[in-house]
Amino acid sequence: MKPENSSPQIDYDVAIVGAGPVGLATALGLRQRGIESIIVLDQTRAFRKVGQGVDLLPNGLKALKYTHTQAYENIKETGNKLIQPNQETKAEKNQPVPEWATRNVNGQKIRSFSLGYDDFFQKYGEGRVSISWYDLQTQLRTLLPEEVVKANHRCVNVVAEPEFQCVRADFVSNLTAEANPYAHWENKQQDDKTSTVSSSQLPQSEITSIRAKLLIAADGINSTVRQVIYKDTPYSEYSKPEYSGVAAISSGGVYDIPEALAQEIQEKFIKGSRIVTILNQQIAANSTENETPRIILFSRQSGQYGYLIHTPLPLELLAGKSGKELIDLAILELKKAEFPEIIQQLVALSSPEQMMQRPYYIHRATVSGPNQPKWNIGRVVLAGDAAHGMPPFMAQGANQGLEDAAVMTTLVAEIHKQNQWDDMVAIETAFSKYETLRRPLMERIQYATLTRLPLSSEQHRQEYAQQVYTRNIEEIMQTLL
Repeated sequence: MKPENSSPQIDYDVAIVGAGPVGLATALGLRQRGIESIIVLDQTRAFRKVGQGVDLLPNGLKALKYTHTQAYENIKETGNKLIQPNQETKAEKNQPVPEWATRNVNGQKIRSFSLGYDDFFQKYGEGRVSISWYDLQTQLRTLLPEEVVKANHRCVNVVAEPEFQCVRADFVSNLTAEANPYAHWENKQQDDKTSTVSSSQLPQSEITSIRAKLLIAADGINSTVRQVIYKDTPYSEYSKPEYSGVAAISSGGVYDIPEALAQEIQEKFIKGSRIVTILNQQIAANSTENETPRIILFSRQSGQYGYLIHTPLPLELLAGKSGKELIDLAILELKKAEFPEIIQQLVALSSPEQMMQRPYYIHRATVSGPNQPKWNIGRVVLAGDAAHGMPPFMAQGANQGLEDAAVMTTLVAEIHKQNQWDDMVAIETAFSKYETLRRPLMERIQYATLTRLPLSSEQHRQEYAQQVYTRNIEEIMQTLL
C-alpha cells in the first residue's frame, strides 16, 4: 500500500481524446518521433462505418506526409482506388479522369475541376484523394498498436493536477454510445431500429481515470473536453458550438428511377461527370443569405443516384422529422429555389429509410466579444473540430485538422526531445506557438467556408488555392523549432 502523501502514477506522456483522423494522425506522428507512452480514447462503442466521404486536398496530404509517411502512402493508394477503381489495363488507364462540375438549373456549366490526383499535383505540388471517413480512420488506426487505441471510453471530466505535474481525465463506458447531434448524420429510421432507450437509462461502468503529462482534445465539434475546460472561465459561452444556419438533407441512394427520367438527368446535368453540384445561379447572385439551396448529385455506376442538399433551415424545423417528412421538406426547398421538375421528381422517388439529415455547426476561430477563447488551458489543448469546427462547404475540416496534427507532432516531439514534460513555461510556449500559427489561417478558412467567396469567380478561386494548397508544410513546421 502506498503512503497517503505519495504521488499517483502518471500513466502516459500524452493522452488523446478522440480517435478520428486528427487524434490518430497525431498519435502516429508522436510515436514515429519516439514518444511511445500514448493512449487514444474514443467514446464510440466500436469502430464502425459512420460518416460520409472525405476529400483530402493538397494541404491536408502535405501535412499527413510530414506527420507519418506510411499513413500518407496508404491513404493515397486507398483514395485513388476509390476515384478510378478499375484502371488495370492500359486502355483503362487512358480513360478520362472524373470531374466535379457545377451547373445552373438550366444545365449550363459554371465551373468544374478534375477529381484526379495528378491534376492537383501538377498545380499545387500535391494531389487530391477522396476516401470514406471510415476508411480514413481505419487506415490510420491499423498503423497503431491495438492497445494504444481504445473504444467505448467516453470522457466525462478533465482535472488539472498541478501538484502532480499532470492532468487527469475521467471516462465511463456505456452499453451504447451517446447520441451526438453535432458531428454525425442522423438516420432516424436506423436509430429507431437499434435503440429503444436513451443511453442515460443504460448502465455505465465505474469511472476510469488516467493521468498524463499532456492531453490533446480531438473529440470533435461538440468536444466534451472543451466544455469542461471552458466551464467557469471567461470562455464559458463558447463551450458549445453554434448552429451555422445551414443543414443538409441526404439520401444514400435513389433506386427505382424511370428510364426516361434517368436519361433526362444524365443529358441535362450529369454529362459524364461523377459528381455535379446544381444551384440557381440567379437566386444565389441576388441573395443576401450566406447559403442558398444547392444539390450535389452523385452518379452511381448502376444508374442510381445519391444526393446531398444544402439549404438554410431553422434548427427546430429539422427536429424529429421522419424520412418521409425529410423528403417533403427537401422538395419544398428545391421548389422555392426554382429547381427544375426533374430534380424534384428524383428526390420524390427517395426511399424514406435512406433519408438522413445533419445540421452544420461552427466553433469560430474568431469571435466578436472581448474574450477570444484560447485553444489550451494548462496541459490541455484543443485540436481539429474541437478548436475550430465548421461546415464542410470548402472541404477543409479534415484537412485543417491534419495540419493541426502536424503542428502538434512537431511541438510535442520537441518537448519530449528537451525533456520538458514538467516545464509549464515550455508547454505554454509550445501551445502558444500552435495557436499563433494556426488561428489566423483558420479565420481565413472559416470566412471562405461561410461566404463561399473563393467560388464567386475564377480569380478568387485561384487566389484561394494558392494561399491554401501551395504552402510548404515542412518549411512551416521548421519555423516552430
